Amino acid sequence: MSAPIIQGPIIQGWCPGALRPMLSGDGYVVRVRPRAGRLTPEQAKGIAALARLHGNGLIDLSARANVQLRGVTEASHPALIDGLRALGLIDASAEAEARRNIVVAPFWTVADPTQALAADLTEALAAADAPQLPGKFGFVLDTAATPCLRDVSADIWIETGPEGLLLATQAPRAKPVTAGNAVAEAMALAHWFIAKGGVTGGRGRMAALLQRHDLPAGFTAHRLAAAAPAHPGAHPAGQLVGFAFGQMTAETLAALAELGPLRVTPWRMLLIEGANAAPDLPDLITRPDDPMLRVLACTGAPGCLQAHAATRDLARALAPHLTQTLHVSGCAKGCAHPGAAPLTLTATPDGFSLIRDGSASGAPAREGVSAKALIQNPALLTEFP
Repeated sequence: MSAPIIQGPIIQGWCPGALRPMLSGDGYVVRVRPRAGRLTPEQAKGIAALARLHGNGLIDLSARANVQLRGVTEASHPALIDGLRALGLIDASAEAEARRNIVVAPFWTVADPTQALAADLTEALAAADAPQLPGKFGFVLDTAATPCLRDVSADIWIETGPEGLLLATQAPRAKPVTAGNAVAEAMALAHWFIAKGGVTGGRGRMAALLQRHDLPAGFTAHRLAAAAPAHPGAHPAGQLVGFAFGQMTAETLAALAELGPLRVTPWRMLLIEGANAAPDLPDLITRPDDPMLRVLACTGAPGCLQAHAATRDLARALAPHLTQTLHVSGCAKGCAHPGAAPLTLTATPDGFSLIRDGSASGAPAREGVSAKALIQNPALLTEFP
């Protein structure tokens, strides 16, 4: 399974799945997409057992509210898929799996339409006439009381509006819809995206298309202001807990599954449904002021084939010294945080580059800094020559 480090970042243009895993430095990454963003206790316990049996026991939460098993091999992958299929977590095909790219806001209640819409959207994306969308094209269901997923990397949103549901994109105006027609309208917009040439070379995103074309008629409604980012702690739906770099062990997931159903969030946190207090388990982030919430970091070397350096030990060491968010990236792709951050350290063959208010591929304010120098003098993050 070993392979040499790749010197330049390669943009794959697709995301890993369960049926189509992606090779990394520690084996294959197998991404499980929980249906409607929720795992039953049985499913969560099953994933934990499978991660130990067929992977290296490490489990990541992705920024698209998915669960990723690491360290899977070619030999162990078939048995892993059989186990996931028995848990009801496998689609009919890799193509159907890729289309089911849906992020569901975790703070829904039984009184709102979120779960019904998730089921309808899942069915529509699995239909024979479903649009053949690029691998990274995604949908968001944000239909609880206040939208909270405006910053998720996606293309089509169904969200709460001032007077009902709205169909939205990255544009400032949205289209009024109802629970009865929202999914049909979302499919129509996805077909419009394809008809207007949104797919180029098998790739494409709505934001790029909107640079060339106006949205179709009907996008006239104002959108609600989005809620502040969620933080660990008590919420009406349960207890939200985080993990350093969004990674946990199989043992931690199994212990959390004993407490109730789990809602997977795009903030790399889990919401323990109905819980009144944070569990006393190792490696959980349960306080909103935890320094580890100030750092984002990808797997880094040697776990990623494209990373030029280790990332997480550096991020962990710098966390207590930060007053703003720091993103540490193993290469210029910036997988852990594709957007801009107040501070970004990007690994290169010659050390780390420091980018202010930019992404991992942004113009550096300082170059060639070693991890050792940064740990010895964290002031390098804010002091420039």
